[in-house]
Amino acid sequence: MPPKPPKPEPNDADIRSLTFEQAVEQLESIIDRIESGEIGLEDSLKQYERGTRLRDHCREILARTEQRVTELTPQKPDDAAP
Repeated sequence: MPPKPPKPEPNDADIRSLTFEQAVEQLESIIDRIESGEIGLEDSLKQYERGTRLRDHCREILARTEQRVTELTPQKPDDAAP
């Protein structure tokens, strides 16, 4: 029997539903709270973990967007690969 895929974190589904702008806004908020010291150590760690998932989500969106732009950008004959 193949190994089971890792169980998604409770907040992964809501992160995947965020737009790029929403994810960046949440990430900035997490950074502000951690840097200000307004949350305790344990909550800081939980927020840091969420922040890494938000960062990964943003990177995935950017990669898909970059790929789409590349697909939509016409290549000039002199830009084409040999």
